Amino acid sequence: MKRKALHIVSFIGIVILAYFLSEKFFFRWDLTSEKRYSLSDNTKHLLKNLNEEMNVTIYLDGDLNSGFLRLRKATKELLDEFDAYSSKKIQYEFVNPSAGATKEERQKKYEELEKKGMRGIVVYDGNKEGESRQKIVYPWAEITYNNKTKTVNLLKNIPNNSGEENLNISIESLEYEITDVLRIITSTHTPKVAFLEGHNEYPEPLVYDFTQTLSHYYQVDRGTLSGNTNELNDYEAVIIAAPINKFSEKDKFILDQYIMQGGRILWLLDGTRISLDSLSTASQTIGIENDLNLTDQLFKYGFRINADLVQDVQCSMIPVNVSREGDNPKYELMSWYYSPLLLTIPTHPISKNIAPVKSEFVSSINFVNNDNEKIRKTPLLITSTGTHIQNIPSIVSMDVINIERNGYYFNTQNAIVAAILEGVFPSVFTNRMIPTGITTTSPIITESKPTKMIVIADGDVIRNDIQGTGANANILPLGYDRYINQKFGNSEFLLNAVNYLTDDDGWLNLRSREIQLRLLNKPAIIGQRRFWQVTNLLLPLIIILLYGGVFYFIRKKKYTTNISVNKQHESIAND
Repeated sequence: MKRKALHIVSFIGIVILAYFLSEKFFFRWDLTSEKRYSLSDNTKHLLKNLNEEMNVTIYLDGDLNSGFLRLRKATKELLDEFDAYSSKKIQYEFVNPSAGATKEERQKKYEELEKKGMRGIVVYDGNKEGESRQKIVYPWAEITYNNKTKTVNLLKNIPNNSGEENLNISIESLEYEITDVLRIITSTHTPKVAFLEGHNEYPEPLVYDFTQTLSHYYQVDRGTLSGNTNELNDYEAVIIAAPINKFSEKDKFILDQYIMQGGRILWLLDGTRISLDSLSTASQTIGIENDLNLTDQLFKYGFRINADLVQDVQCSMIPVNVSREGDNPKYELMSWYYSPLLLTIPTHPISKNIAPVKSEFVSSINFVNNDNEKIRKTPLLITSTGTHIQNIPSIVSMDVINIERNGYYFNTQNAIVAAILEGVFPSVFTNRMIPTGITTTSPIITESKPTKMIVIADGDVIRNDIQGTGANANILPLGYDRYINQKFGNSEFLLNAVNYLTDDDGWLNLRSREIQLRLLNKPAIIGQRRFWQVTNLLLPLIIILLYGGVFYFIRKKKYTTNISVNKQHESIAND
């Protein structure tokens, strides 16, 4: 009895000690193989520094299919983790936007969400009898903190992916998407980026949509270089969008020394110059090299933009008049091989899980100076396996739409058209004189601090279309193709690119998270539905009954033996 009492007291003592330790030391264990419930150190630090309560409203509730229920469950679990690390400062609720009693009430709620920028998607559901029904789902969250409200799109919708794949990608991206908005809301400092001018780069209207996107994160400025080597030091990154005029040695020096001091540049440079006016009026033009006087500088940094044009079988469409001369115009969509839909590299956080990027008159990129081990070079955008490289100068004609898709003509694959270079860069002005017009008292810096740059061999990747003229002009979203009514991944890719350039804390690495998609065998589910229903219902009962029977048998045998032994002892004692 004393030993039994000691065990009980020890157990109670261990429980009490564990309670006090858990109150003093906070810890959580994630036993999943993908660490799906583990938050990054950056996220934990962000949550611990919340000064006020954060309210989250998730419009993902009600009659949902299994895929959206999985997204809802993952969102709830993530917010529970957020709440644990923020000292209970996260308050959230799930709202069913279709909960209205009447059609008018539901429509009113839909309109309220649409005005806030939260667009619904139509989901077609089918039951086991094959019947189909249509529902509107709003996979959005609304985050409010310190009287600021931002919305988060919880669903990644990448064309050509299955619904299950897109939902899995959405779950992988949840932590990044929510913390991305939370960082914007809680930030007290607004970093600055600049669009460079002075070389006939795209004017503001042609990059208006992306400028608006950047303005949620940065103070966006525009300007020319004056000759002061420190004039770019206040900017986290510089964007050079489709220049046409040559760069002077003075401007090259300013950019070079900016890089040497750790500056970051997003280069969007055309390798070939095309006259679109000539192409639209005469159905053909001549493509010539776009000489920007940057070849030596870019070569020194480790890459070369080739003077060529890339044609690709994976491309966007343009309307072409196919009627005979004199007949009424009849337009059909035809493949425009000069507008490749660029594939995103799935292994880098900038380009992972992004829809193809729309381009036009794009050139290829070669890596050079590959013996320099201080620079790491990674492709971000490539063409498909059906690519043709057209050397320049040559004729660019509308007749390209008549080319057959065959391996003889499209005989190149996966040409690199965008890349990131990271590391320590050499200066192109090493052992050279400082150009005239430069204001500086410091010597030339010949080797950079660790930094990074991104190059895209097409300025059109950042250009938004403008529909109409004058007061009736309408700026279309970046990456939107009005002929097929589809939005491509240009905006998200470029935003990730700028964020990665300016990100010293590794936030964008959250996009590299992978959760293995474990799908059930649907034909087996349908064909063996009754078997598994019966098995799941009866098997636990059978196991419990077997366990109870065995336990009863062992107990009965044990006590029967004890009673027999006691009787023998009593008989011996009586004798």
